[in-house]
Amino acid sequence: MTKFSDLNLSPKVLQAIEEAGYTTPTPIQAGAIPSALEGKDVLGIAQTGTGKTASFTLPMIHKLARGRARARMPRSLVLCPTRELAAQVAENFDTYSKHVKLTKALLIGGVSFKEQDVLIDKGVDVLIATPGRLLDHFERGKLLLTGIEIMVVDEADRMLDMGFIPDIERIFSLTPFTRQTLFFSATMAPEIERITNTFLSAPARIEVARQATASENIAQAAVVFTPSRRDREASEKRAVLRALIEAEGEACSNAIIFCNRKVDVDIVAKSLKKYGLNASPIHGDLDQKQRMATLDGFRDGSVRLLIASDVAARGLDIPAVTHVFNFDVPSHAEDYVHRIGRTGRAGRSGKAFTICTPRDEKYFDAVEKLIQKEIPRIDNPVKVEAREERKSDDREEKKTSSRSSRSRSSSSDRKGSERASDRSADRSSDRSKSDNRSDNRSDNRQDNRPDYRRNDRNDRRDNNVVGMGDHMPEFIALSFDERRAS
Repeated sequence: MTKFSDLNLSPKVLQAIEEAGYTTPTPIQAGAIPSALEGKDVLGIAQTGTGKTASFTLPMIHKLARGRARARMPRSLVLCPTRELAAQVAENFDTYSKHVKLTKALLIGGVSFKEQDVLIDKGVDVLIATPGRLLDHFERGKLLLTGIEIMVVDEADRMLDMGFIPDIERIFSLTPFTRQTLFFSATMAPEIERITNTFLSAPARIEVARQATASENIAQAAVVFTPSRRDREASEKRAVLRALIEAEGEACSNAIIFCNRKVDVDIVAKSLKKYGLNASPIHGDLDQKQRMATLDGFRDGSVRLLIASDVAARGLDIPAVTHVFNFDVPSHAEDYVHRIGRTGRAGRSGKAFTICTPRDEKYFDAVEKLIQKEIPRIDNPVKVEAREERKSDDREEKKTSSRSSRSRSSSSDRKGSERASDRSADRSSDRSKSDNRSDNRSDNRQDNRPDYRRNDRNDRRDNNVVGMGDHMPEFIALSFDERRAS
């Protein structure tokens, strides 16, 4: 069996490895370290959790032990897709270079430019950065990449997913073509292969596992359920999640719960806290200080459940994670491999559970096709009796609501009928009063009329003037009389 002492590493590096508690390299380490020490380009393909970080940090420390960095011209560069992974790589350098005098700088977002500029101005042997922050420093004229001797791209497939490939190509063009390149990825998409063919020179290809496979140490299972109603799907999924955690009991000492959306990360975290579970969220919208504090709490055990988006799915080395729960089936099948790879690390066993609803079936089928393995289905841990009781409660609530509605409707009808009767009586009384007033007015008008209005029609027709009334001027009557006479 190969040991670290067989890999031709320097005694100081071996001492740091021994103090860290490691004696036997993983397959990717055993394959990549000798080629890297010989100065060859390396293309490492291995599933997550197999020790890729040490595969490049150990040979880099060995080779950089001799030499000195100049101001603003780092000697080596490590590119990482996320802040958390970059911070983790920096911790690995601190662990393995404790007996070697090397300087490093960490360039990530969420940290002041001024503090990073101070480190760069002093000169660093190892520069660990995310692509965006690295280019920000370069464009500000604070950084030169012409002194790069070793360049590392970690989690290259995640770089592709996050849209960093144009930045990676630009950074490659800013570094010397004589550099040594170490390129690591869990999967090899066509775009990743194109980059390796362009920027790597006759690389040593180390592939220790079939592409996109999950560790055999991880027991996988899936709960497939149909929600009672579409508007209850989210709440019922959270109930299934809680039941899964409770069913595992003390065996689930800590776990990472993955959601597809940042908003669901916060909702699930609040829900778990509401039911008395120790949970904290982590996603890209949180500031860097809060994210690092949450990760530190998860590592030291003060946080039991870490609810995360895929920002935490790649490369984070938290060796003692016992469980992974996929609250959502990932829309990209490759993310499933990286998610469950957070457990079952360094030879430990782990469990991974996935909650699947009918709308997730096409994504779930893609996952099984990718890993070339059928994921066992398990029964829904939420008790059937509880669901039936909830349905009964719902029916009773509907009945109660219906009875209340009918009661209100009947009461309303009675009140409406009474109001209608009252209004009818009022209208009848009003009409009676109106008729009485009308009769009185009619009698008064008849008493006040002139006598000719009470004559019959024939009598009125014989009068000299018809229809003109008593107020007719005399000259009009005279003119009529004269005409009649003629």
